[in-house]
Amino acid sequence: MLIEVVKSKIHRVKVTGADLNYIGSITIDEDLMDAANIIRGEKVQIVNNNNGERLETYAIPGTRGSGEITLNGAAARKVAVGDVLILITYAQMEYEVAKTFNPSLVFPNEETNLLT
Repeated sequence: MLIEVVKSKIHRVKVTGADLNYIGSITIDEDLMDAANIIRGEKVQIVNNNNGERLETYAIPGTRGSGEITLNGAAARKVAVGDVLILITYAQMEYEVAKTFNPSLVFPNEETNLLT
């Protein structure tokens, strides 16, 4: 039996940009993506702590060390610069494997979105 569990989480990052005219996705500082074990194109659930919105899109890498968190395309309408987000990815795995699996949890600096 396969079950779906949290694979990665970037906890409490601030939106640095919203680009309505870009073709979809969320741009994430590549250092954060690496730390959270998120790859280019991976599906990401976005939870907005400021307005309660939840949405899904895919990750694209942003400039390393920039702290960039930019919502692109239609998702840009669901955030405002400065909103606090939680970014989550999931993986399917066998039940017995899932019982011992440890997700990658990242807690960046809330003001800069950088790793400390």
